[in-house]
Amino acid sequence: MTPQPLDTAATEALLAFWRDAGVDACYLDAPVDRTVFVAPPAPQVMLKASATVTALHGGQYAGMSGADAVAEARRLAAAATTMGELAEAVAAFQGCPLRAMGARQAVFARGNPKGSVLLIGESPGETEDLRGEPFVGQPGQLLDRMLAAAGLADQVFMTNTVFWKPPGDRLPTPQEQAACAPFLERAFALMQPKAVLLVGAAAAKSVLNTEEGLMKIRGQWREWRPNEGAVSAPVMTTLHPAFLLRQPQAKRVAWTDMLSLAARLDTAQVEPKA
Repeated sequence: MTPQPLDTAATEALLAFWRDAGVDACYLDAPVDRTVFVAPPAPQVMLKASATVTALHGGQYAGMSGADAVAEARRLAAAATTMGELAEAVAAFQGCPLRAMGARQAVFARGNPKGSVLLIGESPGETEDLRGEPFVGQPGQLLDRMLAAAGLADQVFMTNTVFWKPPGDRLPTPQEQAACAPFLERAFALMQPKAVLLVGAAAAKSVLNTEEGLMKIRGQWREWRPNEGAVSAPVMTTLHPAFLLRQPQAKRVAWTDMLSLAARLDTAQVEPKA
């Protein structure tokens, strides 16, 4: 039988579906014993590797270790007392390697910084990189329509786990997310939202510090308290709108999550203050 040519678009859609569903392993030619624990590299090796990557991509803090990058991000974030100042701090930060991997500009946030919902996605895409705002491409337009239909359009402040477009629109790495996390946590502290909505698997894994698959945790309410601080908020994970564009049948599931979020906010508004 003559082999059929590979349908590239269909293959990419299938791989994206598996990724968004949380699939992180596949059958190989030879069996793999996944019950064997392989210890991670020693901390000093990991820091050295991170420093090498940063040095290769230049920047004011070239050669900075992963720990130093996080410390610098915390220093800049802590000095910001408004969202505007935090946006300036993000733009000035040189410690994330993504900054020197072809991104045009920092993409921090859009929406109502005094709203009730902090929405956190994965990373900026091509349109976001051009315009300097998150969720402004076709997936973001779908997200806006869903939020408006749920009565949440003016209650949401949107950002991502990283603020520069990854090359090739790949997912951000945990190291890149860790470098940007202090700014995300400061935004949370400044806003003090009534709820947090995580959009996509990469955002959920980073914020909740979990390896659970997206379809296992979506729709569940948990609590987020960054760095054991005084501020906490209920957090829920939902499907990324880019996934919904590829798999329209999943919109019903995401709409259920939106209704759950709206109901949660309604409950928070009627609860008496302590």
